[in-house]
Amino acid sequence: MPNESLKKRIAIFGSTGSVGRQALEVIDENPTLFSVEVLTAQNNDELLIEQALHFNPNIVVIGDEKKYGHVKQALGARPIKVFAGEKALDEVASMDVYDMMMAAIVGFAGLRPTMCAIAQGKAIALANKETLVVAGDIVMKKALECKAPILPVDSEHSAIFQCLVGETRNRIEKIILTASGGPFLGKKPNFLVNVKRDHALQHPNWSMGAKISIDSATLMNKGLEMIEAKWLFNLQPDQVKVVIHPQSIIHSMIMFEDGSIKSQMGLPDMKLPIQYALSFPRRIPNTWPRYDFRKPATLSFEEPDTKTFRNLTLATEALHKGGNLPCVLNAANEIAVFAFLRNRIGFLDMTDLVERTMQEIPHIEHPTMEEYFDSDGEARNFAASLIKL
Repeated sequence: MPNESLKKRIAIFGSTGSVGRQALEVIDENPTLFSVEVLTAQNNDELLIEQALHFNPNIVVIGDEKKYGHVKQALGARPIKVFAGEKALDEVASMDVYDMMMAAIVGFAGLRPTMCAIAQGKAIALANKETLVVAGDIVMKKALECKAPILPVDSEHSAIFQCLVGETRNRIEKIILTASGGPFLGKKPNFLVNVKRDHALQHPNWSMGAKISIDSATLMNKGLEMIEAKWLFNLQPDQVKVVIHPQSIIHSMIMFEDGSIKSQMGLPDMKLPIQYALSFPRRIPNTWPRYDFRKPATLSFEEPDTKTFRNLTLATEALHKGGNLPCVLNAANEIAVFAFLRNRIGFLDMTDLVERTMQEIPHIEHPTMEEYFDSDGEARNFAASLIKL
């Protein structure tokens, strides 16, 4: 029998999303190393129940309070504590029942519970890039104060993190985040104006949730990753670059001050960075497919088309200007993607909506956490007013 006390206790916030489901697959394949202590979901009560019955966590939280009764009844025969609502997410994140949080709640909603976990000194496997995009200065300062390790789960940031092992005293000249270019690589506005929801969701290399798939198609995802990278690795804005790499084999690179470049490579599979974050500093074996250097025979790179995919330009502006502008960018984008997925606005309209919102909301150079939340609300309200959601 494995020694239960030696297992790393994992809390998965956002367990029914793409990253959450894949994290559970990794844990399921390594039952002697990990246990599931907390599972949370916003709306998908059926999958949450299924996961809880399989993994037997200590605590389950369903965000939608109307679904509490169903979840409670379904898990009634198990010694699983069931809670509901946004406040419960924060309270459970603050409990000392787990060792590491997999922060996989999509969007701004992930900020509060992640901050609660950091305040308790918990290790954070960070899949929610918006936490650092919105309030990276405050989050990283709090993590340092509370000695809460933040381990990146995004494939690009995981790649940089892996390349930095053993290089802590060596100065970074720049980091290069790779982007597949999404399903519309090489397309121009006259094509994109007619793009519909289902087409935009078809990513050529990665299997992801709807929100991140749309962000990848518009290149907003790469813009958000630029801002996240600044905070994760303590960089200046001009040290963060993006290059299009359609094969998605090199996940990102670091150029050091001597001109040497280190990269991390592998097949495009989110389970790899998820496993690395969960098991760090160890690497653990798996049986997943390996990259074959005979195919593809070519790895290619090109500059992003920022004239067509202007979200990358907007994100770069937010990165350089800082303050509450990345928060406003993110909030407007969440509204834009929400509207596009419901066929309320067109593909190119998303960028226009984000740009107008960034121009409208007053800039705050050094926001407090309260001002970040206020900026988020103002940006969402303004963006929604433009499309009358």
